[in-house]
Amino acid sequence: VQLQASGGGLVQAGESLRLSCVASGSIFSIDTMGWYRQTPGKQRELVGFINNDGTTHYADSVKDRSSISRDNAKNTMSLQMNSAKPEDTAVYYCYSILIPAGHRAGRHYWGQGTQVTVSS
Repeated sequence: VQLQASGGGLVQAGESLRLSCVASGSIFSIDTMGWYRQTPGKQRELVGFINNDGTTHYADSVKDRSSISRDNAKNTMSLQMNSAKPEDTAVYYCYSILIPAGHRAGRHYWGQGTQVTVSS
């Protein structure tokens, strides 16, 4: 099982950014997909997540300008963040709680990080 993140890069403050993540491999089911972010010297912090029933949760710092969606048929998830701020600059990591094929319990999986830089 692998998670592959894409998107990010350099955006101007006030612009929008979009990150995507796809889960691949032998997967029985996916419960949760979400995003964390991390800046140097700080702990990784939750950005938001979406459950398989479509319910979402966001960090207070992004909840009024972010939206996470997923396509269960394609095992993909996207983060749309509007009105980007310099403090959004971080490495963003997608993660998932899923059950691999042949297993019964969910496991955490992480994608590689993708750098987002918001210039002022």
